[in-house]
Amino acid sequence: MAESTWKIEDIRKQIAVIDGEEAATLVLKNARYLHSMFKDWLIGNIWILNNRIVYVGEKMPRDLANTEVIELDGKTVVPGYIEPHVHPFQLYNPYSFSEFAAQTGTTTFIADNMTFMLSLPNKKAFSIIEQLKKLPFSFYWWVRFDSQTELENEDELFTNKSIFEWLERDDTILGGELTGWPRLLSGDDQLLYWIQSAKLRGKKIEGHFPGASERTLTKMRLFGVNGDHESMTVEDVEKRILQGYAVTLRYSSIRPDLPDLLKGIVDKNLNIFDHLMMTTDGSTPRFHKEGVMDLCIKIALEAGVKPIDAYNMASYNVARYYNMDHLHGIIATGRFATLNILKDEYNPTPISVLSKGVWLKRDHEKLNVFQPVVWSKFDNLNLSYDLTDNDFQFSMPIGIEMVNDVITKPYRINVKLNQNELSTTHDESLLLLIDRNGKWRVNTYIKGFATHVKGFATSYSNTGHIILIGKNIDDMKKAFLELKKLNGGIVLVENNEVVASIPLTIGGLLYDGPVEELIEKENLLISALKDRGYHHTDAIYTLLFLQSTHLPYIRITPRGIFDVMKKKVMLPAVMR
Repeated sequence: MAESTWKIEDIRKQIAVIDGEEAATLVLKNARYLHSMFKDWLIGNIWILNNRIVYVGEKMPRDLANTEVIELDGKTVVPGYIEPHVHPFQLYNPYSFSEFAAQTGTTTFIADNMTFMLSLPNKKAFSIIEQLKKLPFSFYWWVRFDSQTELENEDELFTNKSIFEWLERDDTILGGELTGWPRLLSGDDQLLYWIQSAKLRGKKIEGHFPGASERTLTKMRLFGVNGDHESMTVEDVEKRILQGYAVTLRYSSIRPDLPDLLKGIVDKNLNIFDHLMMTTDGSTPRFHKEGVMDLCIKIALEAGVKPIDAYNMASYNVARYYNMDHLHGIIATGRFATLNILKDEYNPTPISVLSKGVWLKRDHEKLNVFQPVVWSKFDNLNLSYDLTDNDFQFSMPIGIEMVNDVITKPYRINVKLNQNELSTTHDESLLLLIDRNGKWRVNTYIKGFATHVKGFATSYSNTGHIILIGKNIDDMKKAFLELKKLNGGIVLVENNEVVASIPLTIGGLLYDGPVEELIEKENLLISALKDRGYHHTDAIYTLLFLQSTHLPYIRITPRGIFDVMKKKVMLPAVMR
C-alpha cells in the first residue's frame, strides 16, 4: 500500500510546516498519547496539516497565526480504532455503519465485499467504493472466492476476471474469509490459484475454521492462510498461535466469546497480545447500541488486559498485520490524523474523534453530516409477480430443524397442513424460498423458528431471494404483498395486519437511513418475534444463514434443499 495518498505538492507543504514556512492546520498541545511502538504513554505536541500528522514531539511550530491549538492537558489520545473484520451489509450499509461507528471511535473498516459480488457488476461496485473514499473514513476490502451457498450461476459471478479486478485494487487487502476451504482439501486448484495470486500481490488470506482440528489448521497454513477469527475457546486460540496464525477474537451477536477468551489468555499468562486482534464480526444493528471497537477494548480492560495491549489489539496490531502501519494505528509522523481523545485509558469511548483531520465528534457532540452515498447502482427489488395457491404446496418428507440461531439439521416432518393453517401448539412452520425474479421456489417446513408467527416475509437473505415463514398461508401472502409495497424489507403479519416491519429499499437488502433509527425498528421486530415464540438469540442472522452452506447440516438454497455434509441436493427447486 503505497504512500500515494499525498501528491508531491502536498508533501512539499508538509515539509514546509517543519521548516516554519507553512502553518499547521491543527496542533494538539501537551497530549498524553499512546505510542504503540514504545508501548508507552508519552507527553508531546501533535502537529497536523489537513489529514496527516506531520510531527510528534516536544517542539511547537514557529508560526501559530493560522493554526488551531487545542490544549489537551489531562486528556489521553489514542489511534483511531480499526474494525478488522466487518460485514457492512447487516441491514445497515457501509456509509450508515461508518457514520454510526465513528461516534464511538471506530473510523477504519476492513470490509466484506460479498454483497457487492452477489448483487452488482464490479464497475458499479467500484463506483460506490469511490464514493465511500471521499468520506473521512478509511475503507479496505476483502475479496470473496465463493458464495457461501449453492448458486446455479456461481461460476458466472466468481470468475478469474471478477476476482482479479478486485485483487488489483490497492484497497483490497485480503482474500477470504475462506468459507469454502473444504474445496482445498478436495483438490480444488482454482481456489488455490486465487489464494496464491492474492498472496503474490501482498494480500493476507483470512480463514473460517470453527472447531478445526490441529491437522486441518496445519494444512490450511500450508495452503497459505494467514489468520482466523473462529476461536471459541482459549485452546482454539493456542492451537492457531502454535501454527503461526494471526488470531482475531470475536465479540458478536451470535458469538460473544471475547470475555471468556481474554480471561483464559490472562489466566494462562499467555504472552501473545502482539498477535491478537478483536472484531464484532458483522453484528446486527441492535448489538452495537453499546459501541463497536470501544466496547471490545472495554471488555479487554475488564478481563485484566493491560491498557496498552487492549488499545493495540484495536489499532496498531491490525495496521501492522495488514502492512498499513505507515498510515494507520500509531500516533507518529506521516500517519493519517485519525485520533481519539479520551478522558483516560480506562474509558475507551472517546470525548472527541478526529478522522483524516476532520472532526466527527467534538466534546461529546456529533459533527459533520456528510453527503450520503448514492445507492442507485443497486437495482430496485421489483417483485412483479404475485403468489398463487400453487406456490403453497407442501408435500415433502424432510424439513429443516433449527439447532440454534444458525445451525440447522434435517428432520422428518410430522405435521400436515390443515387447509390454510398450522396449529400454534407446536414449533413447525411453513418455509419458502422464492427467486426474487419469480422463476423458481423451494418449499419445506422449518422446526424451531417460532410457535405463533403467522406470516413473515423478508428480502434480506444471503442471496437476496425471498424467504417466507409462517403458520397461516393468507398471512404469508399478506406479508409478501407488504414486502412488494416496501420495495424490499422484513415484514411480520398477523391476522391480516402488519405487526412490525423494516424497509430495506437499497436493493431489498439494506436500510437507507441512520443506524440509530434502524436499531429501534429492529428492536420492535425482534420483540414481536420473541412474543410469538422465537427463542434464539439473533433472528436477523437466522435469516442470513438459512442458505449458507459453510455451516452444517442442511440448508435451503436456490438449487433446493442441500445436504452440506454430502454436498448434494436432497430436494430440487421447482420452476414456477
